[in-house]
Amino acid sequence: MPTYIALVTFTDQGIRHIKQTTERAKGLVEAASRMGVQVKDIYWTMGPFDAIFTAEAPDDETMSTLAFSLGSLGNVRTQTLRAFSADEMNKMLGRLPKVDVIAQK
Repeated sequence: MPTYIALVTFTDQGIRHIKQTTERAKGLVEAASRMGVQVKDIYWTMGPFDAIFTAEAPDDETMSTLAFSLGSLGNVRTQTLRAFSADEMNKMLGRLPKVDVIAQK
């Protein structure tokens, strides 16, 4: 299954209710599971993002639906990145044309 990294920022509502953030995270894991998404890790962070989570989902549409659902609750906003493993990257790199072929055109 494809892997995703979600970058999370708290909304004003989310920060007002910060004491419930770990409970909300449990709810995220449960809701994701019902959608066929497996949340692998959740971390609260310092810096431009308040938290991140990694997940595996069947496809982009399912992961987007989870992000929409999460955002609709009003506590967080997300930016979701599709992540590629070394094996996936090697497959893509193997499909690149040889540089000398491009240079000749």
